[in-house]
Parts: sequence; structure tokens; C-alpha cells
Amino acid sequence: MSAQKNMALARRLMEARINGNLATVDAMLAADFVNHNRLLPGQESDRENYMRGISEYQAALSERRLIIEDQVAADDKVVTRFMVYAIHDLGELMGVAPSGRQMTNRAIVIHRIVEDKIAEEWGMGTLGAKLRGQRLEQEIRERQRVEQELQVARRIQQASLPKEVPTLESWQITPYYQPAREVGGDFYDFFDLGESRIGVAVGDATGKGVPAAIAASASCSMLRAVARVLGPFSPGEVLSQVNETLSARIPQNMFVTCFYAILEPESATLSYANAGHDLPYLCRNDGYAEELRARGMPLGLRPGMGYEEGEVSLSEGNSVLFYSDGLVEAHDPKGEMFGFPRLRALIAEHADEEERSLGELLMEELYSFVGEGWEQEDDITILTLRRPAPLS
Repeated sequence: MSAQKNMALARRLMEARINGNLATVDAMLAADFVNHNRLLPGQESDRENYMRGISEYQAALSERRLIIEDQVAADDKVVTRFMVYAIHDLGELMGVAPSGRQMTNRAIVIHRIVEDKIAEEWGMGTLGAKLRGQRLEQEIRERQRVEQELQVARRIQQASLPKEVPTLESWQITPYYQPAREVGGDFYDFFDLGESRIGVAVGDATGKGVPAAIAASASCSMLRAVARVLGPFSPGEVLSQVNETLSARIPQNMFVTCFYAILEPESATLSYANAGHDLPYLCRNDGYAEELRARGMPLGLRPGMGYEEGEVSLSEGNSVLFYSDGLVEAHDPKGEMFGFPRLRALIAEHADEEERSLGELLMEELYSFVGEGWEQEDDITILTLRRPAPLS
């Protein structure tokens, strides 16, 4: 009689679980109930977590049906072999999105019964393994989707970069671009403004992936179109007009930083305006590095913005360094940032270097700083505009 009574109690528990009758399940469990089944991450073996697990199954599965195939009892334990059929169509389960397909769980469960209460449960079934397999498949598909998105973003970003570097007598223009694996929104471009004058733009769209690549590409296209219309008239006006167009089209949580300069080779003057970008440095041949300051909000934040302008003369042996935040925000293994003071000191140290570009030297210093195994966090853009000193 005791064996029959215990088997009936185990059946009632399982039926209550399948039917979602949590109050009945709770009443049948001992106060110190222990769940020995395979637990999910963060799940404890007590009755509270056991009940929570039942709730998650009920919230994810519909049309649940229980078939008990066999039961045996001995002493205070009952062994039950059973099958459960259900449709996974209501919600996520074990990290697996609902598929609408029927799922089958073939399982064996052991209950230990003390004073007409379920004191312990051990179980093993096929459903958990199936769900883990499906979750792995979903993770693989998601990784493939992300990788495809990154490839699209890289193609968009590469297409927006200039194919050729302008050649000007007595001037050297050297761009360096190194994308991170997680595509960012760096861009640079050159605009022919007539009479040997050129526009130089360096910028960075917030975010990563396809949205950032599209924002960077759109910004480049707008800058090119406005710069060709206005010519060498006003770098601040160019940024202002681009900002008006971009503000009406860019998502609210995005913006673009950009430094735009116009080089007049004959007079060796550089006029410029800045839309919230990291300040370039004028590198003098005496080792002094001067920031090119001009106030202005990033592009796309709000319409009606004006942009302050500046102008500087470049003597022979001087250069201007443009860069993106991927350089100064790189971290070493201890978490220290490369930083602006280090950058400025290195510029002064290599000011009179003639054989190699400043960009190459800075990247060597960066690799030495971050060490082996460095995972690049953001795109790095370095562009140098140099007026070489005449050969003696």
C-alpha cells in the first residue's frame, strides 16, 4: 500500500507540473526540498528555484501532454519513466527562441518521499540536450549574421575612403588607416578645390557596424558635395551646411565629429573649422606641438550650428597631424590609455624626422605601448600634411 501511495503522489506531482498548477506543486513539496536535476546558470537547488523553473517551462510551452510509461517503487523512492509532448511557441526557453515546433522529452525521474511530501528529485531527459543544441545553432547563426554585417560595413567604409592621395609640389600628404575588427565610423577624404587648393577632412561617426559605416559614408558624400560648391570659401560654412543636411537624416542617437581644413599651397596657409573632433597638432621643426583649436558641435546633433574658424601658416619643416580617437584611446594590458600627453610628447620627439612619416613612427610607439596580444578597440586614422624643409 505504501508503494502504491508513493507512486500516486509522484504521478500527481508530475501532472500538476504539466498542467501548470503551481499551488498544487508547492503544497506537495517538503519544506527542505532539494532539486538534483541539472541546473541552469544561476539556478539553485532549493524549492523556490524549482518552482521558478516550472513557471519558465509553462510560459514557453503550450499543448503540454504527459504520458507515464512505467513506474516502480521501493522503500521511500519512486522511479518514473515518462514522455512529455509540447509546442514551443509561447516564449524563450533556456535561451532558445520559440520555434512553433513540437518538442518531445523522454525522461526518467526519481522522487524520494518523506511523510507524504516530495523531499528530493533526480531526473534525466532529452529535452535539455535538444534545447542546448538549438541554442548552439542559434548562436552560430547569430555569429554568422554579425560577421556578414561587419563585412558589409567594411565594404561601405572602404568604398568611402579615397583611392588616391593628392600630389602637390613641395608638400607631402600621408594617410594611415587601420580598421578594428569591430568596424567603427572613421573616415578621411580630400577635395580638389581648384588652383591647387585642396580640402582635407578627418572624421568619426559614433557607433559601430553598418550604422556607423553608413553615417561615415553619408558624411563624406555631403562634405564632398558642399566643398565642391563652396570651394575654398569657408571651412566653417562647409561644416554648417553639412550639419543642416545631416541633422535632418541621421538617427537621434548618432552624430559625426569632423575636422575640415583647406590648404593653400602657394601661401602655405591652412584654414580650418572643427565639428567636435580631436584637435590636430601643428608640429613645428623646433619640437613644439600646437593644438589647432576651433569651437563647434559635432555634426548631426542639432540644426542651426555655427563653426568657428582658424588659420595657421606652415613654415618649411612644419607638419600637421590629424588623427582619430582610436589612437589616443588605445589601452595597454594594465588598462592605461595611450592618451593625449603621450601623443604630444612623441610628436615633439619626432618633429625633425625626415625618413619616415609621423604616422609610421606613432604606430610603432603604439605597438610598443599596447604589447603583444593587443585587441584593437576602434579604428585608427592618422593623416599627416607636411611641408618638407629644402635639402641642404
